[in-house]
Amino acid sequence: MSAPFPAVRVHSPAARRAVALTIMLGTTSVILATTIVNVVLPDIMRDFAVDQGRVQWLATGFLSAMAATMLSTAWWVRAYGLRRTYGVALAVFVIVSLVGGLSTSIDALILSRIVQGAIAGVIQPLAMIALFEVYPAEERGAAMAAYGLGVVLSPAIGPALGGLLGEAFGWRAVFFVTLPLCLVGLVLAPKTLACFEQERAPRPAFDTLGFLLLCAFLLFVLGGLAHAQRAGLSVGGLATAVVGTLVCGAAFVAWEVRHRSPMFDPRVFRNPVFAAASVVGFAYGMGLYGSTFLVPIFVQSISGFSVLEAGLLLLPGGLLLALCIPPAGRLTDRHSPHLIVCAGLACFALSFLLFAHSSAQTGFWTLALWIALGRLGLALMIPALNAGAVQGLPLSQIAQGAGALNFVRQLGGAFGTSALSLLLQWRLGVHQQDLAAAVDTAAEALEASTQAFDDSFIAVGLVFLSALWPGWHIRRA
Repeated sequence: MSAPFPAVRVHSPAARRAVALTIMLGTTSVILATTIVNVVLPDIMRDFAVDQGRVQWLATGFLSAMAATMLSTAWWVRAYGLRRTYGVALAVFVIVSLVGGLSTSIDALILSRIVQGAIAGVIQPLAMIALFEVYPAEERGAAMAAYGLGVVLSPAIGPALGGLLGEAFGWRAVFFVTLPLCLVGLVLAPKTLACFEQERAPRPAFDTLGFLLLCAFLLFVLGGLAHAQRAGLSVGGLATAVVGTLVCGAAFVAWEVRHRSPMFDPRVFRNPVFAAASVVGFAYGMGLYGSTFLVPIFVQSISGFSVLEAGLLLLPGGLLLALCIPPAGRLTDRHSPHLIVCAGLACFALSFLLFAHSSAQTGFWTLALWIALGRLGLALMIPALNAGAVQGLPLSQIAQGAGALNFVRQLGGAFGTSALSLLLQWRLGVHQQDLAAAVDTAAEALEASTQAFDDSFIAVGLVFLSALWPGWHIRRA
């Protein structure tokens, strides 16, 4: 749905700040929930006696559900209004967070995370919609900067906060930490978001078939990877996953091109610059979410770090990311995006390639430095990628382009997390077989695990290096 939303006129600066505060409470909560669970995954694995192939669905399920519903936010706002959409979605998010924290089985926990992700996909775009509508053009830059800082800071402090709570109260506490923010947002919303009330109008038709085809596409992609982890990568299973993915993907594209009010307009990919930026965005999602999945498991299972240490390890890099976003934005204003995007990709690739040489003896601050190098790369990429991606699109496709880029990034995160989990499991089996003749069983297991993680880190580094070619095509129009 590319048509703009009707403008909401809020004359009072205090009213605008109230809108921003209320809507950012929900946005911050769902973004915190995206990564805060990753640091306690080893504890969940121990409590429920499951392997990392099963527990990775806590991350993959969240991200894939978020990608599936993110494109539907525009319809929810048009059909029910922003205030009602925000309030109902936030209330459901509170309920499923409670269910997750009180779960007594891994299946219930995974299901709660999938529902959390679906609700997060609806809530996250609401902040940009609300701020764009209530702030005049001359103040939107500052509003978007504050929004961007909140979006970046949440995953920066999430793992550290999750580690602190996991160390003190156990893994269940990470499901409850965002509840105070959500409850305050629910209390404020009826009054502060009243400006979004609009006259009753005919409810637009929901793109049901498009949504179902998108869900089927995600199910074949991610379900195929999950099946490969459980039952091995058979020829029949691989063929089913590939054919199902291609058929559902092609059907989704064909339907959306012909639909009068598409949930997603594939024609934005006709622009070569946007198409290149989307490839980089996919790699960006893989790197950001893949690293927050792999690194906590690596440092707890290989380096022997505590839950708190694993969370704190990601904090310096996260804070560096937040600090570098503003100057990176100014750098993007002065130079062509392709130079900055490629510099960011190189930093992130180098970060993972350095991780590939780590072992149980690698110190805390060395690992923190390598993570910080990768986060510096992300800081360079975020403004340049966002600005460069949509610069060549016509005005009528800007909204679709922004939504498509966010979708591709979330899809990259879901696919990357699942694929890296499969790769880690596969390489672990290979190295365990290679070291089967070793005398010391404990040393053999540690060495096999270390080599498997090293292979996974190399794979991510190579993904980022391969993204340099499309990144070089994101030139200033």
